Amino acid sequence: MKKISVWALGALLLASCAAPGEKPTESGLLQSNFQKEVDGKKTDLYVLRNANNMEVCVTNFGGRIVSVMVPDRDGVMRDVVLGFDSIQDYLTIPSDFGASIGRYANRINQGRFTLDGVEYQLPRNNYGHCLHGGPKGFQYQIFDAKQVSPQEVELTYLAKDGEEGFPGNLNCKVVMTLTDDNAIDIKYEAETDKPTIVNMTNHSYFNLDGDAGSNADHLLMIDADYFTPVDSTFMTSGEFAAVEGTPMDFRTPTPIGTRINNYDFEQLKNGNGYDHNWVLNTKGDITRKCATLSSPKTGIVMDVYTDEPGVQFYAGNFLNGTVKGKKGIVYNQRASVCLETDKYPDTPNKPEWPSAVLRPGEKYNTRCIFKFSVDK
Repeated sequence: MKKISVWALGALLLASCAAPGEKPTESGLLQSNFQKEVDGKKTDLYVLRNANNMEVCVTNFGGRIVSVMVPDRDGVMRDVVLGFDSIQDYLTIPSDFGASIGRYANRINQGRFTLDGVEYQLPRNNYGHCLHGGPKGFQYQIFDAKQVSPQEVELTYLAKDGEEGFPGNLNCKVVMTLTDDNAIDIKYEAETDKPTIVNMTNHSYFNLDGDAGSNADHLLMIDADYFTPVDSTFMTSGEFAAVEGTPMDFRTPTPIGTRINNYDFEQLKNGNGYDHNWVLNTKGDITRKCATLSSPKTGIVMDVYTDEPGVQFYAGNFLNGTVKGKKGIVYNQRASVCLETDKYPDTPNKPEWPSAVLRPGEKYNTRCIFKFSVDK
């Protein structure tokens, strides 16, 4: 008997609701559900496919990855990211699902930083700090989009001087390419007309079981000897702490659920689980994988590559069962894994850490690759 996944069943149901002549994507999405005019700009859905029939769907609202269809060890196509079926849900339900984060990913202490002697105050939208560029960060903006090939989409956005308190008109570009070796290759570029800070990332919520259930059995490897500890407001102290002998040691593949509730370890208590930045041993070498996530259930493996110095591993601790995503699936606590490659949190206030400053005449470039395979 041929196997069929829950995603395929959902796609069949959605197909019955499609407009005449409209064909759902492999993940069951309808393009018409993503076409809307918002504040004078149009949203849409862009579908990338490679020679292996892998499919990635992207919307220009927030530069978000909406679905990622990859084969499991039995050849069943599974959607391995969380998200919504329509643009309306993205507009009305606050989330970072799949988003291109900016102008500054992660946290800035008290929403304040000083650059060239000028102090800037940003929104304080998370425990007194500025998180992910503020409440109206890039994840809630509509990018201009151009699908340049069946396997590539180019997203551009102008963040204006003073937007969310940041200085400088920042011209940003995000290019997402689906390669024929089953990798999502994301390149970020930015230029400014005034000294500013920039730190972009992708905030996909991965579940390689393909059912948006628990992440507890997922195996995670992070190539890092140190992490950056946080206080009870998730703010970094400025120190590096060794992972050796702690629940933060993922140098060998380890089930995420094994130690996540060990709240006797202060950092897990402070983070409500894993929500920390790891100091990568790869030191900007994009040819070396910095992390690997895998599902023993499906055999799906995701290797992560980046030229950034850090990766924020967030275990979906604040998902609480109040949000329904694609196919009406309820997203419960720890239904996913985020691996956000970027600068360390609060870098603008820690001059000894890799700089996030961008000046006129310079070009910001960074890259992240999510490469999928199967462990038979």
